[in-house]
Amino acid sequence: MQLGLPASLNANTFSVKTRTLFQWNRTGAYVFSHLWQGELLNQSGKSPLIIIRMELQKMNGHSRDDGFDGLDAMTEHEEFLPHKAGTKKETHFTDFEGKTSYGMSIFNLSNAIMGSGILGLAFAMSNTGIILFIILLVFIAILSAYSIHLLLKSAGVVGIRAYEQLGNRAFGPAGKILAAVIITVHNIGAMSSYLFIVKSELPLVIQAFLGRHENTGEWFLNGNYLIIIVSVAVIFPLALMKQLGYLGYTSGFSLSCMVFFLFSVIYKKFNIPCPLEDSHNHTSLTADNYTLTEGDEDFCDARLLTANSQTAYTIPILAFAFVCHPEVLPIYTELRDATKKRMQNVANISILAMFIMYLLTALFGYLTFYGAVESELLHTYIRVDPLDVLMLCVRLAVLMAVTLTVPVVLFPIRRAILQIAFPDKPFHWARHIAIAFLLMFLVNLLVIFVPSIRDIFGLIGATSAPSLIFILPGIFYIRIIPPEQEPFLSRPKIQAACFAAVGFIFMIVSLSFICMDWVSGENRGGGGH
Repeated sequence: MQLGLPASLNANTFSVKTRTLFQWNRTGAYVFSHLWQGELLNQSGKSPLIIIRMELQKMNGHSRDDGFDGLDAMTEHEEFLPHKAGTKKETHFTDFEGKTSYGMSIFNLSNAIMGSGILGLAFAMSNTGIILFIILLVFIAILSAYSIHLLLKSAGVVGIRAYEQLGNRAFGPAGKILAAVIITVHNIGAMSSYLFIVKSELPLVIQAFLGRHENTGEWFLNGNYLIIIVSVAVIFPLALMKQLGYLGYTSGFSLSCMVFFLFSVIYKKFNIPCPLEDSHNHTSLTADNYTLTEGDEDFCDARLLTANSQTAYTIPILAFAFVCHPEVLPIYTELRDATKKRMQNVANISILAMFIMYLLTALFGYLTFYGAVESELLHTYIRVDPLDVLMLCVRLAVLMAVTLTVPVVLFPIRRAILQIAFPDKPFHWARHIAIAFLLMFLVNLLVIFVPSIRDIFGLIGATSAPSLIFILPGIFYIRIIPPEQEPFLSRPKIQAACFAAVGFIFMIVSLSFICMDWVSGENRGGGGH
């Protein structure tokens, strides 16, 4: 049944989409009938559209302070009235007018997904076997796409595109702080792992470029000095960009570097013998620096299924490799013509592309070195020929890729800090620059004093990754989606609850395995970088 328009509200008051909305939306029809009966029209000084907005908020138990806009939630990004020509449109935090193209958004999200985790995947496969690794990779990729679906649906219902504000909407200020802390801790861990690669690889690249077989101790071969120089000269200027969308071009270049890395890994599979020979002692080496015995004839045979104490690191490494959730909502905010479906397609394409790249890199890296693969794949290639020209170019490409990823990861941290410390303040360059500087200073300190990249992968991946992938999206969805739309015992909410429970189990089991590995005192160095 369609509702007619009362005399006081003529047809020109509403756009076609708005009239259709009120004809078919049950809640809108309810409010409109009240308007027709004159029950709300006697509020002086308020237009019918403002009254409708207030009534929807009242019916759903929300106020403007909650950041909730019922009509924005229904139409997602449509406006009631067309924007008048010649006047400047006011842009709010929750309805930022995105200008980033579809392709650039894919580049940014793919770059956020693919970081230093790709260097640990061959090591992960060597400790799980090919079949188990593929199963785990498919499983985590699907769950990552599903968790993004939960985030986007929650954001669409309340008209919010900030992770911290979703926490505020679900659990109040405590939820807002929790989300901000988890995002900050996780992304600082990610930035640290990226810069650790720069610290360990850049001196070797310079050393190879100079034709030296050993580090002679000059300052330009000191990784601690080099990460400071890279941070000041490259990362910090890019981190000062006002919007994340501006980094789309650098993200595209970063992805191109990693594609070159993949092709080189595939090529080297057919050019490197197994087992690797130690040129000094004429013996074969494993990843843990044990000399092979004559009984280890199957060392260079691919294992389909295997398990050992190092397997505990596999799931955290995989989870860390797929986490992009802190960047999803900022990218969604800046996406041109943003809709939930459009952003979900951006996420699906990005995850699929990275899944293919991860699988091929892990497979060919493992089939090149088998049990000799180290926790950081690039260091394994150094055993063959430290002065190899192709691998020198590959190492340069990876260094550029991970360096250009750091500014993308920094944006959500700064946004989280602004949400907590300056929630109602407009943009200010001084705050923008100061937060970036403090973050870079902290991360440089961490990189200088943390000895192993796998410690970062394992510990951060086992704590923050399940929170961002499983736990927070699941509980946010349960709390934010209204019972009128989906009852608590509906299948989507039960799935979300199970999803969050999987995250808790995953976190506890992974931390338990890692702690047992540490207590046992086994060699975890994987090459001791």
